Amino acid sequence: MSPLAQAVVLARKDLSVDRRTGEVFGVVAPFGAVALFLVPLGVGAETALLTAVGPALFWLIVLLFGVLVTMRGGAVDSPAHRALLLLSGVTPRVRLAGRALGNTALLLAFQLVIAPVAIVLYAPDLGGWPWLLPMVVLVAAGLGTLGAFADLVSEGLAGRTTLGPLLVTPITVPLLLGAVGVIDATRYERPAWPWLVLVLAVDLAIALSAAWCVRHLEDQT
Repeated sequence: MSPLAQAVVLARKDLSVDRRTGEVFGVVAPFGAVALFLVPLGVGAETALLTAVGPALFWLIVLLFGVLVTMRGGAVDSPAHRALLLLSGVTPRVRLAGRALGNTALLLAFQLVIAPVAIVLYAPDLGGWPWLLPMVVLVAAGLGTLGAFADLVSEGLAGRTTLGPLLVTPITVPLLLGAVGVIDATRYERPAWPWLVLVLAVDLAIALSAAWCVRHLEDQT
């Protein structure tokens, strides 16, 4: 099998495991929806305020809870499973690509689940929604790759459940700024494409850096 085909098989395996366990859609997604619901209780029910802060809160929930989504895969990979993949010719770079593809698919589904909750609770202005569609994909791809890389480099460590989020969360700041920037640009009728270019550049930098760094894992194996 080609490396691309191997990555697709690994991504399908991750999605199949999550479908059986129901961790993302049975635990993380409802928890994210509850978090969106609790914010109005804390800031008040003023419609103008909720409409203004709603989009930013949606992306913040996506990034924070998305870290949990991206870090859940490595928990089910035993040392025997990793050794079997290595003996089968699956390199760490292919594992990184497969995990990133699976994470991206799960994050897209996660956003689709909690987006209706945010729309109902915050009634945001969706006049520039066509710009949001590519941003949804770019944010999912960037966060999915970050989570896959952090999951790969922290596997086998005792504190991986806390180390992974510490590695991923600070680097998601450009993704958050770009996502919120698109919303502000459409609200004030300014060009939104520079923010898309920014997030695309961040995604490419994340992917290239992860692919370059993971070669050291190949040397160790």
